[in-house]
Amino acid sequence: MNIRKIDDQFSIAGQIAPEDVKALAEAGYKAILCARPDDEDPGQPSFAAIAAEAERHGLKAAHVPVSGMLGEGQLIRFEQAMAEFERPVLGYCRSGGRAGSLYAALSE
Repeated sequence: MNIRKIDDQFSIAGQIAPEDVKALAEAGYKAILCARPDDEDPGQPSFAAIAAEAERHGLKAAHVPVSGMLGEGQLIRFEQAMAEFERPVLGYCRSGGRAGSLYAALSE
């Protein structure tokens, strides 16, 4: 995993795998936010698989899939998820860019 810390509240990463979740919990993350649609690439782990593993390790998880430009519905769902999450949160997508854009939009 290539994790890039945005601030004390939020970090971003490219695609994670279910087997990465234990290490995220051990690193102190409290929640995972997926900004990637399921089935975007062949062989990509589903959000449900990540969320199930997150629950096993005491992390919350939310799915706010983004394809193309950020929409109002995605921004609202992201804001709701962040309001419910303890910090720090790891956001991921293919490269981390969409997760970072959601966080940047919330900070504006």
